[in-house]
Amino acid sequence: MHCSEGQITLFSCVSGGGSGIGRAVCQRFASEGASVVVADRNEQSANQTLELLSRDHTGQGHMALEVDVSSKDSVEKLVTSIQRRYFQPPSVCVNAAGITQDEFLLKMEEDDFDKVIKVNLKGTFLVTQTVSKALVSAGAVKGSIITVGSIVGKVGNMGQVNYSASKAGVEGLTRSAAKELSKFGIRCNCVLPGFITTPMTDKVPEKVIDKLTAIIPMGRMGEPAEVADACAFLASDDSRYITGISLEVLFIPLAMF
Repeated sequence: MHCSEGQITLFSCVSGGGSGIGRAVCQRFASEGASVVVADRNEQSANQTLELLSRDHTGQGHMALEVDVSSKDSVEKLVTSIQRRYFQPPSVCVNAAGITQDEFLLKMEEDDFDKVIKVNLKGTFLVTQTVSKALVSAGAVKGSIITVGSIVGKVGNMGQVNYSASKAGVEGLTRSAAKELSKFGIRCNCVLPGFITTPMTDKVPEKVIDKLTAIIPMGRMGEPAEVADACAFLASDDSRYITGISLEVLFIPLAMF
């Protein structure tokens, strides 16, 4: 983003900003000079992220808001609150909210499938749609919407048919949105993290982690900050001619799946 003195400070909205990748994105954006709206279903976590954000640049003003991305009313209330505070919609939006409900296909409950689709896929749709409408209505000349998919949405993973399906959907949604929204100056790109150290992966048994890291070329799990770096690039003017892409963060051999 590279906001310098004298410029109108960009501001961003990050769903799922209360932890993991979302928190790292909030911190990275704030360090670049953006004002950041930390949106999360867990208000306490959102406020904890808020306390971590730098305020070293002129004009920065951060805020934390509670949101349920699977609810249209909640998402619309979020965007309305943002516009009331900043008098414009967010110029950058990162969809980092996500959950897992892992189980093998033959044992998975329908409710667990639905929960993951509602948050990961429907939530991304609702946030993307609502922010895009606000940008178009405001006559914004540009915007950047970043979705967080997953490498497993491309190659699949045992015990994650719901999560894999949701993330594959996020990637397809992003590419379609990019084609529709480019005429309004809104870019849409998807980040596909590999195995990143987050509260989600904390549930994975240590022996599984050991097997994974043994075949990952970098020899370790990725860090949320490394995904945030990719998001910062896609949010900035350095990627002003890039839309509709999927950016993989950390290479993982297909053979591992």
